[in-house]
Amino acid sequence: MTIEAATGEPRLDALCALAQQVRDLMDATATTDADEQTLAEITQALRPLTARLAAHPRDTPQPFEIGPDGTLRHLGNAVTGAANPHALPLIVNHTPTGVSADLVFRPLHEGPPRSVHGGITSMILDHLLGQATAAAGYAGMTASLTVRFLRPVPYATPLVATAEHTRAEGRKSWSDGRVALPDGTPLAEATGLFITPTTWMPTG
Repeated sequence: MTIEAATGEPRLDALCALAQQVRDLMDATATTDADEQTLAEITQALRPLTARLAAHPRDTPQPFEIGPDGTLRHLGNAVTGAANPHALPLIVNHTPTGVSADLVFRPLHEGPPRSVHGGITSMILDHLLGQATAAAGYAGMTASLTVRFLRPVPYATPLVATAEHTRAEGRKSWSDGRVALPDGTPLAEATGLFITPTTWMPTG
């Protein structure tokens, strides 16, 4: 599956396209049955390309930015960042009750055979819970995350992740979420507690 973000900025578009190519390479590496000679040749071909990129390090992390559509974006995010090869990247949509995302995990995310690693599933749920909390007006940092694995989560299969804010007490907020099959069969459920830092609280 190829996903390339269109930022409207030539350099960032090129960076996102490179990140997608690296995702494709990572997936191909995780699933290849190529012979030893082919693997050695590809490794040798990649070394100078890696060196070219390494010669231009960025001094600071990828910043949060306001995109051309007026929304906040973080291209370096490990879950949603189109410029981060580790990311799916997940596209989060707002719903009347919270947030949702269609997702397909990749072979690179394997834990148990033909299933997604529990830590990867937890990372996706943590992000969705945080997004649901922020969408409700209670943006905060994860204080605790409880995940219940109900069934193996498959990769290379269309799935749906959803989350909604449930309650708030002062600086504390809670959200619930889940990863499910398209027919609604739950595979993993989670509850997150988020704390709004005092520096984020409105004054006056």
